Amino acid sequence: MWLLWAIAGVVLCIELLVKTYLRINFPYTSIPVIKNIFHITVVFNKGAAFGILQGRTTLLIYIGIIFILVFFLLMKNENKNNLCFFIASGLIIGGAVSNLCDRIFLGFVVDYIDLRIWPVFNLSDSGITVGAGLLLWQSYREHRKCKPPGEKKHQ
Repeated sequence: MWLLWAIAGVVLCIELLVKTYLRINFPYTSIPVIKNIFHITVVFNKGAAFGILQGRTTLLIYIGIIFILVFFLLMKNENKNNLCFFIASGLIIGGAVSNLCDRIFLGFVVDYIDLRIWPVFNLSDSGITVGAGLLLWQSYREHRKCKPPGEKKHQ
């Protein structure tokens, strides 16, 4: 369980430092790292993923709090010896809390990773996405492992 909190804490601390530095020093700036491929573009997102629910900060704060609480409830039923689960959960919680803190204290989420073919996002979004992907992968592996002996596995 300590690994989950360590990962969540690292994601949260790194994001708070990076977002604060970029927000203060480079607001609304785009810095090419690899021209036309990867830029640091600092934007202030008042919506959710892909810019949906623009200006609905209060609603997004409530959704974030509910998501985190539901996630904690679901965690209670999980295998406590599953390393993949702890890593994934730490990434999700760290990312969700970071974005929630932005919304509560700033009224927007600081996004800065710009791949030019996708909307600008941040490390927290990546942590949530990678964590969810790991949980899906782990669930798939567990599902395959638990099939009755006579049942065929799909290829």
